[in-house]
Amino acid sequence: MRSPSSPHVISASPPMKLLPKCDPNDDEGTMKLIEELTTNAAQVQRQVLDEILARNSNTEYLHGFLDGLTGYHFFKKKVPVIEYEHVREYIERIANGAPSSIICTQPITELLTSSGTSGGQPKMMPSTSEELDRKTFLYDLQVPVINKYVDGLDKGKGMYLMFVKPEIRTPSGLSARPVLTSYYKSSNFLNRHFNKHLIYTSPNETILCADSRQSMYSQLLCGLLQCDDVLRVGAVFSSAFLRAIKFLEDHWQELCSNIRAGEISEWITDSGSRRAVMQIMREPNAQLAERIEAECRKEPWEGIIRRLWPRTKYVDVIVTGSMAQYIPLLDFYSGGLPLVSTMYASSECYFGINLQPLSSPAEVSYTLIPNMAYFEFLPVKSDKRGEEEAFDADKCNRLEMAAEAVDLVDVEVGKFYELVVTTFTGLYRYRVGDILMVTGFHNSAPNFRFVHRRNIVLSVDTDKTNEEDLLLAITAAKPLLAPLGCLLSEYTSYADTSSIPGHYILFWELKSNNAATELDSAVMEACCLMVEESLDWVYRRCRSRDRSVGALEIRVVRAGAFDALMDLCLTNGSSVNQYKTPRCISSPEAIAVLDGRVVGRFFSRSAPQWEPLRVGKK
Repeated sequence: MRSPSSPHVISASPPMKLLPKCDPNDDEGTMKLIEELTTNAAQVQRQVLDEILARNSNTEYLHGFLDGLTGYHFFKKKVPVIEYEHVREYIERIANGAPSSIICTQPITELLTSSGTSGGQPKMMPSTSEELDRKTFLYDLQVPVINKYVDGLDKGKGMYLMFVKPEIRTPSGLSARPVLTSYYKSSNFLNRHFNKHLIYTSPNETILCADSRQSMYSQLLCGLLQCDDVLRVGAVFSSAFLRAIKFLEDHWQELCSNIRAGEISEWITDSGSRRAVMQIMREPNAQLAERIEAECRKEPWEGIIRRLWPRTKYVDVIVTGSMAQYIPLLDFYSGGLPLVSTMYASSECYFGINLQPLSSPAEVSYTLIPNMAYFEFLPVKSDKRGEEEAFDADKCNRLEMAAEAVDLVDVEVGKFYELVVTTFTGLYRYRVGDILMVTGFHNSAPNFRFVHRRNIVLSVDTDKTNEEDLLLAITAAKPLLAPLGCLLSEYTSYADTSSIPGHYILFWELKSNNAATELDSAVMEACCLMVEESLDWVYRRCRSRDRSVGALEIRVVRAGAFDALMDLCLTNGSSVNQYKTPRCISSPEAIAVLDGRVVGRFFSRSAPQWEPLRVGKK
């Protein structure tokens, strides 16, 4: 355990450049830069805060708290720790034409839509052109780290599946779009050719194709055509990578036909994708088509990644947080290749990198890089028997926050914290909502394991459903049970990712005065759809547009099923006086208790309504 460092002491070392030049092709120089940043973490953090306050203390937002004052102590004493609702008004004003200077002296160049939601709509995070450079800096910083553990990555290509999502133009003329869409469309990404470690099988045109189905097909075709050059495969999220495997499973015959004929399918109508793919395909290749067909015909598809891309050294996907549920499927399809999570980032800002990239998924920790933002941490403690209980997946909401925010270098190993950030782009003491555990230190910079999102109980892809939203959605559906003469007496849920795409499953126990009541399929399917219609914008987009989440399922259980669940929880150590039905379950034992008592299964027959995000004056 470390002794807290004093926030009053400033290192006598000369100030470091807060956004230094980073050459990803210079392994030695970049590793030295990582050592300098992490060794001087306290000094760099103070420089970051001083710079942010020097720039922005007279903005409308900060001036309201600081009245022109600057400095660490005034900031800590006078600026409150906030959530999105406290800054939402300022961001929406900028979206509607107010000057960026109300929160940030640098021009806000775009708004990044977060997968977390507020009032059913995505949150919008301000961003600047400098912040795009800061993101690129972190991408470049991670390159020599993986090179340290995996040899020869500059001798081949990466088959990374990357996609853009819809964006809008706000009344002020700013774009509002997801953070990865922003990055893939930026010159920082499109002009990355100097980086010999970031050569992809997917041409830019296929990545930027707005039709996700055409983009997926074109990128997979390019990946198969260059299969002998591929040294690593991946996508940002595990769920997206597994959707690509499922897509390949459904389309391998057509892909092989294209390769054999040397022509791309006519339904690929995006001109940029067609042109880019044909520059790679060039001529028929019957031998390659036969080789791919021979592997795809074999059942099961265990190890299909190794078999189709035989030189692959690892799979680059996020396997922390809600993505951990996909590890068994990733192991199955990859044939046991290492699963590497390289970076920790969000729409608010990019945070850190994994300095031990070949660690097992359960041991992944990220080192927060101190020049990315000013980091603080709210200590988290359990209201029950201890910290371990607080972070049980079925009890993840039983937390209380301590009032005092801790600085980056003052966190303690083994303790849990909620991340708070102050960014260069206009977020001040903002609660990100991520719960982290300190696993150690790299020099003076702590390593964190991502535990979970605060209050989130269900997630399959980029959707994040909390307990309150789930309750409201189920409450909206309950009146539909009236024709059956039934009441909903108990419910719980889990995210089933055993199939692709995964989907939400709700267990419902119904109470009826008539023992002979029969479940009506039309009524129960209407309940499924009503729950989906009542969930937030991101969930409905994943269901309706992205198709990355499958149809919601309600499993009706017989009377007494939830008593059996309680008995199981009590057997495992829960207190009878404090037991509450968990609104989300994850243990196979708990799921089996309810599954063994199911009397009816029902699905949504259609996708919920979804409309593109709109931002406008109220």
